Amino acid sequence: MTRQSRTGPAGSERSLHQAYDTALLDLDGVVYAGGHAIAYAVESLAAAREGGMHLAYVTNNALRTPDAVAEHLTELGIPTEAGEVITSAQAVARLIAEQVEPGSKVLVIGGEGLRVALRERGLVPVESAEEEGLAAVVQGYGGPDLAWGRFAEASYAINRGVPWFASNTDLTIPGARGIAPGNGAAVQVVRIATGAEPQVAGKPLPPMHRETVLRTGARRPLVVGDRLDTDIEGAFNGDVDSLLVLTGVTDAAQLLRAEPRHRPTYVDRDLRGLLTGQPEVVEHAGGRRCGGWTAVHVDGRLDVEPAGSADGPAGDPVDGLRALCAVAWSRAGDGAYTGEVEKALARLGF
Repeated sequence: MTRQSRTGPAGSERSLHQAYDTALLDLDGVVYAGGHAIAYAVESLAAAREGGMHLAYVTNNALRTPDAVAEHLTELGIPTEAGEVITSAQAVARLIAEQVEPGSKVLVIGGEGLRVALRERGLVPVESAEEEGLAAVVQGYGGPDLAWGRFAEASYAINRGVPWFASNTDLTIPGARGIAPGNGAAVQVVRIATGAEPQVAGKPLPPMHRETVLRTGARRPLVVGDRLDTDIEGAFNGDVDSLLVLTGVTDAAQLLRAEPRHRPTYVDRDLRGLLTGQPEVVEHAGGRRCGGWTAVHVDGRLDVEPAGSADGPAGDPVDGLRALCAVAWSRAGDGAYTGEVEKALARLGF
């Protein structure tokens, strides 16, 4: 089944860490939230690595350097080398370097990750729009304390015609206290002030996928993420398989209403899904069955019940969600499902 025609999550008899050679893992909302590892992440990734799977960490967050990210992961109990971390800062730095002269000055609106990535490409990061010979402006997530005046600095340069680049346009970013504005929100501020549009490098766009493939050499990659509009769409654009984990931004209702480019190959609760096979979703009694659950479409809404009886034990609620996805996506076709989903999800505990 191709991603373009997917009408339900796929099954896999083999565990995912054996079926794919490399996991391309998002970080925020997948491996950690803020300064803490997400439940089951440390032990699941250790088991996947011990089973022969190569792990690479692919993040749209351009704030920190690969060295800093690797150090953080190692402190969390996930031994990581800087070369195993790929950031949108690296992708956008390559994109800029392909369009300007070596040694060009680039105005940085963001954090140290951008500055290090630019230097790696032989470019010179600067802080003022008044620098003589300014060749580009690059904007990336700068953390919650990024000064408002930095957006003005970007606007001054862009309004003079300096080319504008953005590491990514994620509107939100998950943290220890919840969901906060991401770089996409900051990009929107500059867009309003200038009327301009940046060239964007990060997921789900091709520059990030290219950067990842160049740096990992993956042959059978599996994208693992928590966001439909970056991780899963990026996998779709790169024509590779994906696993959505429900530990970050995307909730079950959003998944059911996903349009084709946002439909993952596999769905699981957390990173333990790397270590198991994925159950098949099959047609059953006019609906879909997965594990101990059967899902149907009735009068414009989804319903789900235990496959054996209306009251008996049904097993993993994620199986019920997989069955619901198959029904919703088949009903929606090339669009997004618009029927009622809330009661069915409540029955599963989502």
